[in-house]
Order: sequence, then structure tokens, then C-alpha cells
Amino acid sequence: MTRTFLIAAVLGITAYSCSGQKQTPTSDAPANTLSRKEKAAGWKLLFDGKTTTGWHNYGKDAAGTAWQAVDGTLQLDGNAKDGRGDLISNDEYGNFELQLDWKISQNGNSGICLYVIDNKDKYKYMWYTGLEMQILDNDGHPDGKITKHRAGDLYDLIKSSSEPVKAVGEWNHVAIKSLNGKLDFYLNGVHIVDTHLWDDNWRTLVAGSKFRDLPDFTAFKSGHIGLQDHGNTVWFRNIKVRKL
Repeated sequence: MTRTFLIAAVLGITAYSCSGQKQTPTSDAPANTLSRKEKAAGWKLLFDGKTTTGWHNYGKDAAGTAWQAVDGTLQLDGNAKDGRGDLISNDEYGNFELQLDWKISQNGNSGICLYVIDNKDKYKYMWYTGLEMQILDNDGHPDGKITKHRAGDLYDLIKSSSEPVKAVGEWNHVAIKSLNGKLDFYLNGVHIVDTHLWDDNWRTLVAGSKFRDLPDFTAFKSGHIGLQDHGNTVWFRNIKVRKL
């Protein structure tokens, strides 16, 4: 074994051991496309890089004008006066894997919601039913000072085991897997949340959270994927999902 190869091998082992978890692979396809391997595995694009097709504002029939495809990203303009609101997928998902990239504006806040029920007459906000993976500028937004409200946390329920989030304005890669109640969050390849939905422990977590008085919070085992309008500019790309 050459000295160069030995050094490379040691560095590879160190990188794996520092993360503590096998990292989730990302696609080698161009932005907002799927590789042949991903297509064969059942992945579908939720954002084509050019339009808001496949999405609509919560409680509406179409995407609001504050949500636009800009330079290959799905952007929420935090300064827009019209067309605001949370954005949700047209389709619903039960067991699934989701991947996407996000970046947040300075002092910004947003989130990725799961199992959202699209019924604004009954549920005023999408978070009345859907759980959230937090998106945040940890250093600039007040929520950064609150435990379980930082980037990557299962919002107000479970603190992420580590914080591999990148600096504000840089892209972060998310992978989420939900299978028969087993929920896993990955951020930039690091496994940060591991829990089970709908069991006694989950009900105890909810009872100790801000969602305790919402009887239908995470009560459904199929729902929409949501991107939160929290009043700040946020960008998404490479949004892809596959049903399990």
C-alpha cells in the first residue's frame, strides 16, 4: 500500500466515524433532474426547475405569486405583498422518502412539513396537522435561542442530535424517510433525528409541546408535503420524492 493511498484511506475512515452515521447519497444528475438510477428506483421530481407545477398554496387551487421558479430554484419572495401562504404538494404521501436542497435568507425562518391535511376551513394553518423539520438562520433568528426550534430539529418536539447546518445563504441537503411510523431526518448527510410516529412515546412528546391542544396534529398517516411561508425569503431545489 502506498503512503498516499494509506493517508486517503485513514481520512475516509475518520470522516465516516466523525459523522457517526452512514451518509445519505445525493444525486449526480444536473439540478432539478433525475438520473437513470433514480428513475429506476421510483423517484419523482416535485419541482421541474421552471414552474410551480405540482404545488398549490394551502387552502387554494394554485401556487400564489409570491412563489416563483427563479434561476432553477423554487423561491418564496419574503418581500412580496400578494400571493403569500404556505405551499403544499398536489399529491399526498404515506410511506415515502423525500430529498431537497434549501437555503435561507439572513435572519430567516421556514420549514418542511409532512402529513399536512389540506382543509383550511377546519385547520387554519398547515401545521395544525403536519409536523415540521425546521429551516432557520440559527444565528440571526430569535428561534435559534430556543431548544427544538433550530435548523434540522423536529420542530418543538425533538432536538437534532447534531447541527451540520451550513452558514446562512449556503445550500443544505435534506433527506427524510417515513416508513410505517419510523421517521428519520438527515441534514447534509448526517442522521440527526430518529423517532417513531403514532405510538405512546410520540403521544407523550406531542402532549409536552405547543401542539398539545391540536387534536388532529399528526393524526393522519397520509398527507401533503408543505413548504412554509414564515415571512422570509427561502429557496428550494432538487425536490424529489418516492413512495415506499
